[in-house]
Amino acid sequence: MSIETWIVFALFWVVFVTTPGPNAVNCISNGMSLGFPRAMIGVLGILTQAGLFLLLSAFGVTALIAASEMAFTVAKLIGAAFLVYLGLRGIRQAKTPPKLDARPTRSIYLRAFAIATINPKSIAGYLAAFSQFVQPGVPIWDQMAVIVPTALTLTALSYTGFTALGAGLGRAALGTVFNVWFRRIMGACFIIYGVLLGASSAPLQKV
Repeated sequence: MSIETWIVFALFWVVFVTTPGPNAVNCISNGMSLGFPRAMIGVLGILTQAGLFLLLSAFGVTALIAASEMAFTVAKLIGAAFLVYLGLRGIRQAKTPPKLDARPTRSIYLRAFAIATINPKSIAGYLAAFSQFVQPGVPIWDQMAVIVPTALTLTALSYTGFTALGAGLGRAALGTVFNVWFRRIMGACFIIYGVLLGASSAPLQKV
């Protein structure tokens, strides 16, 4: 991968991981309820999913999933239901005074991993990255040696930032009306993402 191609890829990935989506909402929510150190477990879950999807993309598995209407539909409906559930629970608990969450580490990690995995933005983004930036005539693993560290570093920086934002808002808004409404908005975002996910269609394949 040339330096010019790497710069274009890095800029693409910055936009990809900083555009607010379910992962960002979950990081902000974790930061508010868990505090920054424990909320970083959720970022680890996102990074695990990112590393897995990068490897699957190298083998063409994500393209196969996107091409299968049945697999995409099942994943879409499961993801939609999960996000709507998280949103409704967030709205219902909005008036509960925020406090450090005692959720087990495993629960924080698995929830973040699940949200990242069912996010349709993930499939679309990884397919776009590999269709636009991977060069067919160059050994795939030579390119992965550049793509993977770049993607994971930018992903970590982005979602660490979202987590820090949530932790800051949690401290500033503790017990205030703003905090209640902000938590309701976060819950509504989960519901909106879930509805959009349920209504989305499988990515169109190039002819």
